[in-house]
Amino acid sequence: MKQNSRARILGRIRQALLDAPPSPEPARDYLTAHTSDDEAAILDLLHENLADYRANVHRTTETDLPALVAELLDRHGANTIAVPPGLPAAWLSETTAQQQHHDANSPLTPHELDTTHAVVTSCALAIAETGTIVLDGGPGQGRRALTLVPDLHICVVRAKDQLVGSVPQALPRLDPTRPQTWISGPSATSDIELDRVEGVHGPRQLDVVIVTS
Repeated sequence: MKQNSRARILGRIRQALLDAPPSPEPARDYLTAHTSDDEAAILDLLHENLADYRANVHRTTETDLPALVAELLDRHGANTIAVPPGLPAAWLSETTAQQQHHDANSPLTPHELDTTHAVVTSCALAIAETGTIVLDGGPGQGRRALTLVPDLHICVVRAKDQLVGSVPQALPRLDPTRPQTWISGPSATSDIELDRVEGVHGPRQLDVVIVTS
C-alpha cells in the first residue's frame, strides 16, 4: 500500500514537471587558488606550510644540490640510501653513503629496505597551499615502499616545473591511473590524549630540498 502511494505521488510530480522549463546550469566559477600568481610568494607559502608540518625545508641551486644532499645524509647519520630508478646520478655524486639501487631487475628486498637508513627521491608535484608533496612512482621516485620504510626521506622539488599553488591546480597535471602518495610532513599519528608519535606509517624525518634555479 505504501509503495502504491509513493508511486502515485512521484507520478504526479513527474507529470507536473513535464512542461516546466529546464533549470539553468549553476555557475561554477570557483577559485582554483587562494594565493597570488607571484612565484616567490607561492614558494614562500610552500616553505612555510612544509615547516608547519615539521618537515625540514632547504633551498638550493642545481649546482649546489649534490653537496647539500651529502650534507643532509651525513647530518642524519645515514650510511645507506635507497636509490630509485631514474634518480639523477649527479644528486648523489658527493655522498659517501652506500647506495642501494632499486630497479625492476634487482628490487630491494623487505630486509634490505628495513636496514636502509634513507631514501632520496624526486617528486611529481609540490602544492603550496597545503604543504603537500605528491609522488606518483615516476622517474626518480620508485615504488611506494621505498619512501615508507627508511627512517629518512629526502625529497627534491624543482620549483620551476613542479610547484603549484593549490590542489585544483595540481589535479589536472596528475595521472589518476598512477599510484599516488600525498605527503604532508613526516609520518605521524596521535592517540586519544593527542600524544604525537612519528614514524609509525612512514619516515620519521622528511627533508624537502627546493631547487630554485
